[in-house]
This record gives sequence, structure tokens and C-alpha cells, in this order.
Amino acid sequence: MTTDLIVTTSSGSYPVVVAAGALASLPARLAALGLRGTLWLVSDAAVATAYGTPLADRLQAAGFRVQRHAVPSGEASKSQDQLWRLYDWLLGAGVERRDAVLALGGGVIGDLAGYAAASVLRGIALIQLPTTLLAMVDAAVGGKTGINHPLGKNLIGAFHQPRLVLADTETLASLPRRELCAGWAEVIKHGVIRDAGLFSELEQLAAEQDWGAGGFRGWQSADARLTERLTAIIRRAVAVKVEVVSRDEREQGERITLNYGHTLGHAIEALTDDWALLHGEAVAVGMHAAARIAVAMGLCSAELVARQRRLLQAYGLQVALPHGLDPEAVLAVALRDKKVLAGRIRWVLPTALGSVVVRDDVPEALVRAVLAS
Repeated sequence: MTTDLIVTTSSGSYPVVVAAGALASLPARLAALGLRGTLWLVSDAAVATAYGTPLADRLQAAGFRVQRHAVPSGEASKSQDQLWRLYDWLLGAGVERRDAVLALGGGVIGDLAGYAAASVLRGIALIQLPTTLLAMVDAAVGGKTGINHPLGKNLIGAFHQPRLVLADTETLASLPRRELCAGWAEVIKHGVIRDAGLFSELEQLAAEQDWGAGGFRGWQSADARLTERLTAIIRRAVAVKVEVVSRDEREQGERITLNYGHTLGHAIEALTDDWALLHGEAVAVGMHAAARIAVAMGLCSAELVARQRRLLQAYGLQVALPHGLDPEAVLAVALRDKKVLAGRIRWVLPTALGSVVVRDDVPEALVRAVLAS
């Protein structure tokens, strides 16, 4: 048993649980929260079969009424069309304000179902049940919900803090290796921006495991001791997000540091549908570019860039801009980012491991040069 992490904001407090087998405790935790209305369980098609059915059975056996809905897998589901389908389902089946939405899946489900919970009947309770590494470490914690717009990612949404986040690391055993590797980008990011010790722990683990050129081999190849260690590392990374969100719920200050690598990462995602780049893969490219910008501006050492690059690659991530992607197009999309202020991109740039600054004076010519090379 581990002590729950606690997010404390102006909207209230809620626990964040990171543990193997955590989903088994969901009925008791919902009862302790006083949530006895209908539970609206949302997942994608793959997760619905693997985890949705047994979870629904467990909840029903505990006396809860459960309604289920599955959406197609993939980033394309973070759309107005899928949001309206959720509204039709919820409203058509008689959702009430005492009810709760359970978001079971990755970041797409957490964002989409979370926004539905934030807006239907002007807001009902939300429970985040992340089943991907990326969602556990980042998307499920902090209350950001929303959908994409043709002009960019996550441009429509709302802050809606969950009542509980329950991350069961046993679900990671069923993830494809590529999705696991994409999630490690967010773990590494938290080491760079705030926890140098976490970064060093990740380096040490990679050195001990000797994963080879392909990087991280996945949960399936891990023994009990390694899975316990990986769970502890994930929890440490989640603790970074919990601390930052508790200090800055609505991204008015230091929460912007969590967007390290995301300014260019989101732009790359928006332009690489044909390559089907995963979020974490795009963020890894954005982190490498941001670190190189920081070196060019005299903010950090070249050694930091090298260590970050080696660690990203050790966990199966690439740092090169996808072949054929136009740097001018990347920059143009980045300028539409929701964190742009007065026409200037606010860049999160490293100064040392565990420390970053926010700058809005990065010359566009420098960004072009870094992207082009």
C-alpha cells in the first residue's frame, strides 16, 4: 500500500492513486466519496473489452448502476462529433447531476469524457481511470479537458478537476510497446523540468537493463522487482504533476512549465497525420528542439542536450523532425498555440536538469535554424 498523492486546488482536493491493482479498490473509493448515482463508463473500443467489462461487473456487484459507451480508438475521437455522441447518450439515457462519468483509457478518453462531464448539465462528477503511461503521468491529473479543432490541438475545453484519479499500472502490460515508449517522454519531461533525481533514476535504470538499440522493451518483459520499480518511478513522475497543479490550477504561472516540448510537439502532431505520430513521440522531438534552442541562447549546456537525447533514445524515442516536414509550417502552427501571448510564443527552456525558464524572446530565425537542422 502507498499513500495517496493529493491534488489541492481552489476547486477542492482529490486523491491520485498510482499502484498495481488499483482498479480493484474503485467501488470502495466511490462509496467513500459518496458517489451513489449512475456511473457513466466511457472507454475506447480496445479498452472496453480488456478492462471495461470486468470493471463494470465489479461495480455492479457492489451495487452501482453502470451505463457503458465506447468510442473509436485514436486522436480523431477528440472531436465535436464524438462529443455530441456522448451528449446524446448521456442526455438520452437520463443523466442526473448526482451521477459521475468514469473515463477509462488514455489521454483521448480522459480529455473527451472529461469535457463531457464538465459541460453536461453544467458539470457532473468525473473519475479519471488512466490505462496508458502518458495519461497516468500527465493527462489524467490536473483537470484539463477538451477536444481538438481543425486549427490546433486542445483549443476547445474546460478545467474540470476529477474527484479521483486511479492509475492501475497493471493495465500497462497490455499496451503496445510503441505507446509505452511514447509515455516515457512525459516521464522524462518531468525529470528535466523539476526533478533531476528522477532523471538520474531513469538513466540508471536504462543502463542496468541494457535494452539495446530498440530502447525500452515493455512491461511484459519485466519481472516483479522491475515492475515494482517502474511503478515507483511513475508515481514519482506523477508527484511532479500533482505539485505543480496544486500550486497553479489554471496555468496562470508555473504550470506552463509542464508544456516543455509541447509547443513544437503539438505543431508536429497537427502536421503529421500521414505519419500518425503519437503525442509522446512528437513531444520528444519538441523537447530536443527546445533544449537546442536553450543552448543557442546560452541558457544551458550542450551536455544537457546530449543526456536528454540519450535518455529519450534509451526509452525508444526519436528526436529528429519527421522527414519531409516543413519547418515553416511547424512554426506557423506553433504561433496558433493557446499559450501564445501578444503574438509571442512562450517557450519553456531548460537551464539545468530539474530547472526551466519561460521566455518569449526566442528569435524566429533561431527556431527555423534548429528545425531545419
